[in-house]
Amino acid sequence: MYVPVSVVVPCYCCEDTIERAVVSVMSQTALPGEVILVDDASPDHGRTLSKLQELQERFRDKTHIEIIALKNNSGPSVARNAGWGTATQPYIAFLDADDAWHPQKLEIQYGYMCNFPDVVMTGHDWIVRRRDDSFVDDVLPQKWKIKCISKWRFILISKYFITPTVMVKRSVVHRFPCDLRYAEDRFLWLEIISDNNKAAYIDLPLTYLFKAPYGDAGLTRNIFAMEKGELVGFTRLYDMKLINLIEFTIGFSFSLIKFIRRFVKVTIRRISNTSWSHIESF
Repeated sequence: MYVPVSVVVPCYCCEDTIERAVVSVMSQTALPGEVILVDDASPDHGRTLSKLQELQERFRDKTHIEIIALKNNSGPSVARNAGWGTATQPYIAFLDADDAWHPQKLEIQYGYMCNFPDVVMTGHDWIVRRRDDSFVDDVLPQKWKIKCISKWRFILISKYFITPTVMVKRSVVHRFPCDLRYAEDRFLWLEIISDNNKAAYIDLPLTYLFKAPYGDAGLTRNIFAMEKGELVGFTRLYDMKLINLIEFTIGFSFSLIKFIRRFVKVTIRRISNTSWSHIESF
């Protein structure tokens, strides 16, 4: 069974994790029409690109895998936009190279969007797992909730639409802002919703993260830069008149409050990890 979905995966020095991500796509109960792997000019002497080519050959009988090799490293926005621009299927699903999907993710998410064609974007719940966990597929509940995500709900609650959970119609005109290195995805999702597009959230954990969504590794490790990017995003949306002054003020204020909570949690986690490292070294 195939579904008309293009899976876009930005790749940067991901030789050690990309196989897990691609295997989770190839294990879907409903296979995507194509997978687009975008190497963001990884400075690893071609190891990432070679791994992508190996996976392309390994799964060539499963579905079409397209490899895009960017000449210059430009960040995840440019990589995702490049994949989006190359995509041939009417729906786009995003996955990061160090994450993975539940086998029923595409079947459930596409199935919902197919039944409700006025919904242009969906996201869903996710689970954080240890990096050394074996890949175990969780049994999903028989019933789950669908939430319509308004602009207000998105502004006030930050868990919606983590990028590797998002599926969006290819026809959406908005794209990832290439001049934002941090929180660029959250800006895009809010821009889409603010432009009178319908969005929904599926209350099922269909994505596996192998690091905390912030403060752990990669670009999200720099929580100060992430917060700055989010605040810049709110300011830009206000300047574009996609949010009004009240929405801007509340969104800006709630973002700062959530940042303080996040900073405390990350600090405690890093202190705890450092303490355990010292104990284990004895």
